[in-house]
Amino acid sequence: MLQRFIDWRMNYVLVLAIIVFVVPLLMDNPFYFDLATQILIIAATVVGLNLLVGYAGQISLGHAGFYGMGAYFSAIATTTYNWPPLLAIVVAAAVVGLIAYVVGRPILRLKGHYLSMATLAVGFIIAIILNNESELTGGPDGMSVVPLSLFGWELSTFGLYSMFGFEIPGHIAWYLVAGVLLLVAVVVAQNIIDSPIGRALRSIHGSEIAARTVGVDTTHYKSLVFVVSAIYASVMGSVFAHFTGFITPAIAGFDYSIVLITMVVLGGMASPMGVILGAVVLKLMPQFLAGFQEYETAIFGFILMATMIFMPKGFYPTAMNALRRKLGRYSGGEA
Repeated sequence: MLQRFIDWRMNYVLVLAIIVFVVPLLMDNPFYFDLATQILIIAATVVGLNLLVGYAGQISLGHAGFYGMGAYFSAIATTTYNWPPLLAIVVAAAVVGLIAYVVGRPILRLKGHYLSMATLAVGFIIAIILNNESELTGGPDGMSVVPLSLFGWELSTFGLYSMFGFEIPGHIAWYLVAGVLLLVAVVVAQNIIDSPIGRALRSIHGSEIAARTVGVDTTHYKSLVFVVSAIYASVMGSVFAHFTGFITPAIAGFDYSIVLITMVVLGGMASPMGVILGAVVLKLMPQFLAGFQEYETAIFGFILMATMIFMPKGFYPTAMNALRRKLGRYSGGEA
């Protein structure tokens, strides 16, 4: 009974919701809220990437390109052409999804390092375009982005006036919006995982040839999950743009793509809670290593290397397996 109670498949969404809404009670500094909001945004992004990498087994080394496209589309549409932010976010997601479908159909026929190189090339192309189209994007110097408005209320660093007449500080309002978006992202992902689509993705990950033999349209499902993961990235990229108020092409670069894929691998592939934990660890680690400025990169690399050696399945699956073994021994001894 105890094992069933802690089973993440039954309870992890509820646990995540409790954590998200309890954390603000433990913070009293706008800097912490800002950092926590960034974690929530990037965590929602990697939840989508996990569908592609963790469940379908398709690598993507250019996923930050879709994140950057969403951010810049929303920034240009709202700042230059005065679109409503919510409309810009939705249209950006549709456009990025269409581009992902057009690009994904041919490159997802590739396998192994050929697929890695193809997705890497896509990311490079997007980053180059954002850097060079300076009239639209501001080039390497970046561009400002207007604040996000929700149903007539402006969400900014100064605050959000609620429908009840009182003001919610901007850093708290942004945290709550990002928290809700993460929960929505997780629920949508879990529904996909538990659906026939999810079973098809797992069969492709296990053996694409075997999946094709039993009638799974592997090309269709790989393209579908590629589009879904790109839409996740686009939406959260748009949200990030409005949150920070200023973006540069660096958010679409190769380095950021590597950060995203590392979060998935370290946290635990095919584990929604795992990739969220990976996002938390990688975003917080530089804060803890700030006192070792000269050695920060070396220490960071050593930690990542040790993790992959001693916890190859990632943080969360390793911890849960260890907990289940302990509970099993405890239950057996008590019986």
